[in-house]
Amino acid sequence: MRPHILVVEDEKHLATGIKYNLEADGYRASVAGDGPTALRMFGQSGEEFDLLILDLMLPGMSGYAVCESIRGLGSRVPILMLSARTLTEDRTRGFNVGANQYMAKPFELDELLSRVKNLLHLHPPGGAADTAATAAVKPRAASVEFGQVAVDFETHRVTVDGREVRMTPKELRLLRYFVEHAERVISRGELLEKVWQLSGNLQTRAVDQFVVRLRKIIEIDPASPRHLLTVRDAGYRFLPRPRDAEGDREDADEEAGGA
Repeated sequence: MRPHILVVEDEKHLATGIKYNLEADGYRASVAGDGPTALRMFGQSGEEFDLLILDLMLPGMSGYAVCESIRGLGSRVPILMLSARTLTEDRTRGFNVGANQYMAKPFELDELLSRVKNLLHLHPPGGAADTAATAAVKPRAASVEFGQVAVDFETHRVTVDGREVRMTPKELRLLRYFVEHAERVISRGELLEKVWQLSGNLQTRAVDQFVVRLRKIIEIDPASPRHLLTVRDAGYRFLPRPRDAEGDREDADEEAGGA
């Protein structure tokens, strides 16, 4: 069956053009003109979408809110966010709420179609790769405790030393992957592929920046981490029960400065 794509865009001429070209490329496409309509369509029983093209500026609710709501439902459907906003903080917020890719307006149609093809290749509809990715990120237990940290992955409730703290969906997904693969050295490339669903060869500091943010939440002293260690020239290792591992540990301040 042809992949089904939901285009969430309030500019009718643009939505019509995207829908037309997607269908010309062999996809099925539906259109929602606002956030609440998109969520209703997404939640309808029997209606399944394989990818969302999501505008940021929407009537009713923002694309950020739509994306966060969909991720809150537990869905890992790939989301390509569109926006005329090009500031770094806008892109960062988009990734934080669960977008897979962020594309600035105006854009070239060929690039949009290429990104759609790439996302569907990484997340084949009903395919084994998507199932494997979901299984890899989802921990075996619904909750975990280590050090002074308690995390409920079902409710997204996180407490540190009894104090509730807020974590973004992306931070939680990254922590999930570390928890699920505790004790193992995990490369930056693996994290890009399994958590960000991006090419592991991509040159980016996103992983390092998110690790720095995680340390500020879960570590008593982020400058001397005991749970989330850097393994020089290899990646990271998560230790639920810390032990002396000075040989594995780089200076976290140095990493934070280079992020």
